[in-house]
Amino acid sequence: MKNYIVLDLEWNQNAGGKEEAVDHFPFEIIEIGAVRLNDAMEETGEYRRLIKPRVYTELHEKILEVTHMDQQTLMEEGICFEEAVEEFILWCGADPVFCTWGSMDLTELQRNIAYYKLSNPFKKPLLYYDIQKLYSLLEGDGKDRVSLDVAVFESGVMEERPFHRAMDDAHYTGRIMSKMDFKRVEAYWSTDYYCLPSNKEEEVYLVFPGYSKYISRPFESKQAAIEDKTVTDLICCKCNRMLRKKIRWFSVNQKFYTALGCCPVHGNVKGKIRLRRNDEGMVYVVKTMKLIGENEISEIYEKKDETKKKRVEKTKVRKQNKKRGVFPPS
Repeated sequence: MKNYIVLDLEWNQNAGGKEEAVDHFPFEIIEIGAVRLNDAMEETGEYRRLIKPRVYTELHEKILEVTHMDQQTLMEEGICFEEAVEEFILWCGADPVFCTWGSMDLTELQRNIAYYKLSNPFKKPLLYYDIQKLYSLLEGDGKDRVSLDVAVFESGVMEERPFHRAMDDAHYTGRIMSKMDFKRVEAYWSTDYYCLPSNKEEEVYLVFPGYSKYISRPFESKQAAIEDKTVTDLICCKCNRMLRKKIRWFSVNQKFYTALGCCPVHGNVKGKIRLRRNDEGMVYVVKTMKLIGENEISEIYEKKDETKKKRVEKTKVRKQNKKRGVFPPS
């Protein structure tokens, strides 16, 4: 029997703005709300705790406006974060399957755990269901995301309860899950990137219908990441075959890299590398490989040609500037 834990958090931020915020701690959790669902997507339990802020003790005006939270109640009824997390993890029980609306909640929960120097209770890799993404796959184009209140209205599950409080938003997310055709999308797990693989052996390779995903360990630099063979290997997401590249990895903006390979059994495979930085400033790679049709192949060739033209133009400008004695600032 599944143990779905639908989680929602409310958090505060520095009232004076980002410039005065604590490094690597942009949001301080002030409320945890969750509901438990069974296999039939029925609620079988709920959890709610207010948490007394100790870093950003003054509620930001936007938080006050959205949550309508009362600062005095928060300070009087809130418990310390350490106690709330321990209590929440115990309440979750064995083998919880976490579900959230969007991709931020589990990351910020772990970031708060790290700030208070607590042991991270979650498995690596931390897989969860992003219900906002799944809703888009079922009801939209799979790319655009709608807000929770819009999805609630479209799903016909509106109740006489507000939005933007942790328990209420967790409840509404659970209600949406009960209405959607969950079986159709349950293969599409999301991965939280806060705790990355520590070494090559822990690197993650996940297979989904039509595509696969690789998550690397952190590297010291972009150059080190791109020079790693595992990062640049192109593999068929159906048969795991190493592919010959029809188009080698190229980049338009140094953040995203694209390649094209061909599997003799399953056809053309597009590779996409995204370079990201963790809180320590190190670079890690999220690489996806998916089967594509002829239309997308043409787009890749066009992007490749566009990149080549830009590179030629830059070289031309650089040579002209050199002749004039004009050099870029160091």
